[in-house]
Amino acid sequence: MKNKLLLIAFLLIVVGATAQTKTVANINQVWGGYMNQTRFSNKWGLWGEVQLRSHENFFDNLSTSIVRVGGTYYLNDDTKLTAGYAYVNHFAPANGANISTPEHRPWQQIQWHTKYPRLRLMQWVRVEERYRQRLLNADELDNSFSFNWRVRYNLLMQVPLTKKMFAPRGLSFIANDEVHLNFGKQIVNNTFDQNRFFVGLAYQTTKTDNIQFGYMNLFQQLASGNQYRSLHVARVFYFHNLDLRKGK
Repeated sequence: MKNKLLLIAFLLIVVGATAQTKTVANINQVWGGYMNQTRFSNKWGLWGEVQLRSHENFFDNLSTSIVRVGGTYYLNDDTKLTAGYAYVNHFAPANGANISTPEHRPWQQIQWHTKYPRLRLMQWVRVEERYRQRLLNADELDNSFSFNWRVRYNLLMQVPLTKKMFAPRGLSFIANDEVHLNFGKQIVNNTFDQNRFFVGLAYQTTKTDNIQFGYMNLFQQLASGNQYRSLHVARVFYFHNLDLRKGK
């Protein structure tokens, strides 16, 4: 019994010490993005997007830019497969660097939509292969890359707030959550990467396009395992959908 009490006391001390060393950095950012999905035929289409993210204090410099492209195969009107490539630029200061660091990110995804008269759901599962160029020092890039896999699950719910529903000039409530998980030999302390929770509004500019704006909280565990970031983000994304099929 005494040994059990000593073991419990030891575990409590370890847990307490871990909790004491846990740090959370709170950061304010702005994210802007343009997302395009263009359909060429009943089976084929193109995915394209551009994003810019500020560093901190909402408008203090840039932290990240992303250009993402992909080819899409439509299983049907509501389910599609996409594979592509993203180029990510992490602007200085990132990881203590004085220079920007690039990341090459092939990705694959299945996305599906569920539509009801007063509710729309969108989900995707995305797999990413992340090749991040290492630093030789604070001012020079190395020729080697770190690598890990990342899996993302995204769920978005859209509920109309006006009589126009999903028609042009209609306004909707948006709730969106996306969880990211890391995998690979170089992942030790942060299998959980981050969670992004967004609430906001969507304004229908056309029958198929909308602009979404609102607040996102991004909670991320860093590679050390006991350091976290909580990002408070003002996010504005424009979703542009084109259907180039004849008669559409």
